[in-house]
Amino acid sequence: MDIQYLLMLQELRNNTGDALTPFMEWVSAFAVDYLILFAVFYYWNRDKRGGLYTLTAYYFCMVLTPLIKLTACVYRPWIRDSRIIPAGDSITTATGYSFPSGHTTTATPIAGGMAVNTWKNEKLRPFSVLFALFIPLLMFSRNYLGVHTPQDVCVGCLLSLLSL
Repeated sequence: MDIQYLLMLQELRNNTGDALTPFMEWVSAFAVDYLILFAVFYYWNRDKRGGLYTLTAYYFCMVLTPLIKLTACVYRPWIRDSRIIPAGDSITTATGYSFPSGHTTTATPIAGGMAVNTWKNEKLRPFSVLFALFIPLLMFSRNYLGVHTPQDVCVGCLLSLLSL
């Protein structure tokens, strides 16, 4: 079923001429390259306790994710099924094992922690909604790009939410 879902998304990519691929690649890159800056900024400029809450969850996931990946040894979708062709240059950037999604376990504790932190301040609540919406968008982007199965991103999200 997971491979069928990825094949459906691949067909959608092909039928739309990869119109969403650059945006989905940007979402994935933003999640691992820049999202942490929000937590660091929040720690230094708003609330040390709230920032530490977010950063601790993030670091917990950064330790646990590689251990799970090396224990489970789940191959990437295109290795499991040759019909899967990742979008863009995802095949060169998605290295190692697939389960759980490293992008999800990077972004979810940060975005989730920031959603919790910003919800406490009424002026910052719109940011809370944006952080919360970023999580499913990132999870979908990893499936859309063909580099993770739904199980990979769902377990990554669950692990991250437990760390929070």
